[in-house]
Amino acid sequence: MSSYVGELFSLHGRTALVTGGSSGIGQAIATALGRAGAAVVIVARRPAELAAAVRTLQEQGVRAAAVSADLGDRADVARVCAEAPRHFGDIDILVNDAANNIRRPMGDLTTDDYDRTIAVNLTAPYLLGQHFGPRMAARGHGRIINIGSQQSISAFGDSGAYGVSKAAVCGLTRSQAEAWSAHGVTSNTIIPGFVLTPLTAPAQAVPGRVEALAARSMTGRNGVPDDFAGIAVFLAGDASAYVTGQAICVDGGFSVH
Repeated sequence: MSSYVGELFSLHGRTALVTGGSSGIGQAIATALGRAGAAVVIVARRPAELAAAVRTLQEQGVRAAAVSADLGDRADVARVCAEAPRHFGDIDILVNDAANNIRRPMGDLTTDDYDRTIAVNLTAPYLLGQHFGPRMAARGHGRIINIGSQQSISAFGDSGAYGVSKAAVCGLTRSQAEAWSAHGVTSNTIIPGFVLTPLTAPAQAVPGRVEALAARSMTGRNGVPDDFAGIAVFLAGDASAYVTGQAICVDGGFSVH
């Protein structure tokens, strides 16, 4: 049984690129993919946090490297495309986790808020997919994992431009799946519930908000980054070869009611 399960879920010989990989869900996914056997390149803005995350991965036996970049800057996105494969070879698994979370009332949003949100949350995943997707397809294998949000499927908590970007991520996933699934490249969206990460720190600071959101979940608790380890390994490996174009809720039942 263990040999069979290992064959289904092993990522040995694969290389993953994880944006937002220095903290939160991205770091948990990078760790999971690495411990399943993949070499991992993580991308984030802050060099010190990246270095610390790489050290943590390496201490767990993961081949890991980092690229510091602002994914809201198209030149930096292009640099990630060029630099990431230099570490461990061609990228087999692309995880688009990096995002910003500007959540002011709709009428208070500025054009700059919109532009920054779309640049990081949607344009960067699009551009990274446009670069690595065809290369995966040419090799006959690849996995794209996009991280959505409850705002991909519903509106609450001043969704604003953030909700626009995360709804569009699901559309991007479907378009990628249509383009490349016949060539062995799957694309899927993971939709978290409310997860206790640095990205959600502003919401966590509102008195009673964490408790209210936990009560909305069927499990009676909010998510933590490690809740996404298993789904990431599944979607990155051979076990999910016939799963593509999907939005998969990993939310403790948050979205069901």
